[in-house]
Amino acid sequence: MKRFLCIIMAVLMAVMSGCAVKTEKIGIDEIGDGLTIYCFKAGKADAHLIYGDDWAVLIDCGEKGFGKHIVAYMEDNGIEKLDCLIITHFDKDHVGGAAKVLRDCEVGRVIQNDRSKVSEEYDEYLETLANKGITAETVTERTSFTLGETEFTVDPPAQESYEKNDSNNASLITEVTLGEVNMLFTGDAENKRLAEYGQTNDKTYRFVKVPYHGHWQKELTPFAEKVKADIAVITSSDQEPEDKESVVLFEKFGAEVFCTRTAGVTVKCDGKNIAAEYDKSE
Repeated sequence: MKRFLCIIMAVLMAVMSGCAVKTEKIGIDEIGDGLTIYCFKAGKADAHLIYGDDWAVLIDCGEKGFGKHIVAYMEDNGIEKLDCLIITHFDKDHVGGAAKVLRDCEVGRVIQNDRSKVSEEYDEYLETLANKGITAETVTERTSFTLGETEFTVDPPAQESYEKNDSNNASLITEVTLGEVNMLFTGDAENKRLAEYGQTNDKTYRFVKVPYHGHWQKELTPFAEKVKADIAVITSSDQEPEDKESVVLFEKFGAEVFCTRTAGVTVKCDGKNIAAEYDKSE
């Protein structure tokens, strides 16, 4: 009886102090039908495939030469079409593999940000779009679409230019919602963009793709505290690893942190529960 009362008091104190009482963690094999996120081991580069039974969305494509790995994964998992390709920004480690993906896959829609970039990878991306007869949508206002039971909202930068690190700060930020679960993909957003996004968004997110490859930045602290993620994925490499301070920060606020320099990361969500594990084949 005494132990029961202590448990009740602990829960009440957590609620009164504004702390969330986390549900018991479950394994990825216990997750029901819903969606899968695959975060590729792509070096210090971003490539994230989100898919359900009959739809798929790709956020970024890694560096040049990586597109073949994305195409191979799609073929291995019976994914015949991309309903949408989102390019968060045009740095080489995000747009590099896009031309290959566009050449080899049927792509229904392409969404991009509004900052062009001088690079061979960007030029090849534009050339392939033209050859495929695809007109990319340049997002300047929040844009939402639904695939199956999953809603996507793409948030563009609020400023026409940023004094520091304009390309990264202009990253499109994508929110994915299935049932009760919100998930967030932040591109390479840096301090100004994170502060800007936090001022207009009060949601919490069970999954977050940590911005800018886990490099430490001052706005990460209020960001991590606000999102309260259960799962945080960092895209990094052994040559350019994440900052330890970033890992410790997200763990402090309750996240299990996965780094793609270790292996690809598989995440499953059924609209109520979410779980992740490293790709055991790597």
